[in-house]
Amino acid sequence: MKLQSSTVLITGGTSGIGLEFVKQLTEQGVAQIIITGRDQTKLEQTKRQYPNIYAVKSNVSEPGDIARLYSEVTEKFPALNILINNAGIMRDLDLQDTRMDLQDITREIDTNLSGSIRMVHQFLPHLKKQGSAAVVNVSSGLAFVPFPLSPVYSATKAGIHAYTQVLRLQLKKTDIKVFELAPPSTETPLQNGFSGVDLGKSVPVMKVDKMVNAAIKGILKDKPEILPGMSKALKLMGRIAPGFFLNFMDKTIAKARKN
Repeated sequence: MKLQSSTVLITGGTSGIGLEFVKQLTEQGVAQIIITGRDQTKLEQTKRQYPNIYAVKSNVSEPGDIARLYSEVTEKFPALNILINNAGIMRDLDLQDTRMDLQDITREIDTNLSGSIRMVHQFLPHLKKQGSAAVVNVSSGLAFVPFPLSPVYSATKAGIHAYTQVLRLQLKKTDIKVFELAPPSTETPLQNGFSGVDLGKSVPVMKVDKMVNAAIKGILKDKPEILPGMSKALKLMGRIAPGFFLNFMDKTIAKARKN
């Protein structure tokens, strides 16, 4: 997949993996980068850092925002040909906590899973008109083995993995390439939700620049499934010993909380 002449839309582009994609795709000489985010202040900060990008306030959990985003960016950038579904939230959830209402418990589903599916559905007709196009869905190593602290997040990433496989299958006769990027534990603001639990060296954390560099190399080489760092091991473990990692992490978390 060529990137230099591409027009790329990145959801969740103001921090973490999304912001690093902005940095490295800029260095790759991408023609145009468009980012979305929910926080206008962060969008403006990113715009100051990278003046050539186009920033739009948009929340992927809101279907109306997606429809408005589509109208705006396809009119301004008809050459848009790559969609990177990166926006996501991750929470430490106790499923026995009755204080969470029925709407709150599905927040990660609304953003991570439904948001990505809706973005693809909205932009697919436009992407099909391009001579060369791509969808990059960001899942996680937790798509293969769940994390005890984040049950709903883990479920959304497993859903993205399954959805992306079928999307690739259904689009095999089109000019749209479908990539799944499954990051391992990565040094991003997502990690901030677990500040109360020190897992030490039990969970290796990958630097975000190395992770995104591996992602871009995978896209350039047309690797449909990109598994940086520990994600390869997590996928293998999910196949041969699915309960091992889950139970190991459960015991590790329990020990960390006692300390």
